[in-house]
Amino acid sequence: MALEPGKVVEGKVTGITQFGAFVSFDNGKTGLVHISEVALEYVKEIKDHLKEGDTVKAKILSINKSGKISLSIKQALLNERAATRRSAPHKRPPKKPDDFDWSKKTSQPSSFEEMMAKFKQDSDEKLQDVKRGLDSKRGSAYKRSSGSY
Repeated sequence: MALEPGKVVEGKVTGITQFGAFVSFDNGKTGLVHISEVALEYVKEIKDHLKEGDTVKAKILSINKSGKISLSIKQALLNERAATRRSAPHKRPPKKPDDFDWSKKTSQPSSFEEMMAKFKQDSDEKLQDVKRGLDSKRGSAYKRSSGSY
């Protein structure tokens, strides 16, 4: 098995330290999973997540010139999740309450006059809201510019 960055490989945990876990592969090479790359959540103690002899899947992050292999179990999990999302059938996202028109629907169409009256009423309410907002802003700006605190 050729080891190259970006590839997800399976190996066995051979050692655990305070800063990470060592994982060895079938070809005899060993890599390190840093404590920050062990799990999706915050890891305080590696022993809570891994133990020697566990078989894990890890993504190869890098291989430096001296042959040290940097691994990530977290990114292997994220890749796995992304793959299952892609293969799952697409579902429509749930509607938000703001997306739903809560106004009552009448069973018969309204007359033109009724629709115009409703439109005028809605417009007047919106204009009042805008004016209230502007008045409150003007009042606070006036107080600041007058110099009296």
